[in-house]
Amino acid sequence: MEVLQTEIYHHDTDVDMTHKINTIELDNWINHLKYIKKELTNLIGLWEKDFNNKADDQSVLQKFQKKDTENETLLKALNKYMRSRGNIAECEDTQCDMVFITEHETYRRSYLYHLDKYRRLKDDFFSKVQGKFTLLNMNS
Repeated sequence: MEVLQTEIYHHDTDVDMTHKINTIELDNWINHLKYIKKELTNLIGLWEKDFNNKADDQSVLQKFQKKDTENETLLKALNKYMRSRGNIAECEDTQCDMVFITEHETYRRSYLYHLDKYRRLKDDFFSKVQGKFTLLNMNS
């Protein structure tokens, strides 16, 4: 597989620059999802260890586990997509380039949707545990 060179030059066409920027963006998404994977592992562990006292709170743990699975699925898809981008260099017409650009936009929407849902889940988690932290501090 040929790695797409991401350095932008003055002589690059607009399409070349778009592909390079998209490659950089995709690499950032993958790194961010790897971080989210670590963060979810920590949040699941924290919930299981310190906050898993009530049966109704099991939904929080289940939501984290589901999000972890979704994160892994998206991460695998983006890694596969990154590998397929080596074929960009073989594009000889605008139609071929547009296939890659359109595909990238689809992955962008998936990534942003996933990120929004993850942030909402984290906000919900922290709003639930905030009271527990306050109670812990009051008992100290």
